[in-house]
Amino acid sequence: MTALAIIIIILLVAADQLSKLYALSVVKPAGMITVIDHFYYFVYVENRGAAFGMLQNKQWFFIIVTVVIFACFGWVLYNYKIEGKLFFAAFVLVVGGGIGNLIDRLFRGYVVDFLQFSFFSPVCNLADYFITVGAVLLVISMLFCKKNIAKRERIGKDGAEG
Repeated sequence: MTALAIIIIILLVAADQLSKLYALSVVKPAGMITVIDHFYYFVYVENRGAAFGMLQNKQWFFIIVTVVIFACFGWVLYNYKIEGKLFFAAFVLVVGGGIGNLIDRLFRGYVVDFLQFSFFSPVCNLADYFITVGAVLLVISMLFCKKNIAKRERIGKDGAEG
């Protein structure tokens, strides 16, 4: 399942980054593009903070927090195997979205946001939606699924499991 997770994460990051390239090349010059009148718009925003513009210009804070979260996920993957499909989906969505926004923070100094629904004022990007949906799925899987992960069996130097 680890190879499948890596492939899906790469696809999610690619989709996020390609959509942001579109936003930079098409939406930024236009400022705003109506996709569905009175419902859905592309609105270019350079987000230098977190959700809803909190903690503006604290890029290193977000980079460090993201790296720590990835280290925790890496530790979980090394020591446990993912067994639940819902947990797997949550995992790849959160990691893929996190990497997408981390790339922006590292190489641009801000996160490119451009997706806006008329009934939801914050402007977001695909990575934000991946993270949000993944977090919701993670909570659901932790609350309602009996088996999400299982301890990996390691073979020691002496050949014994442990």
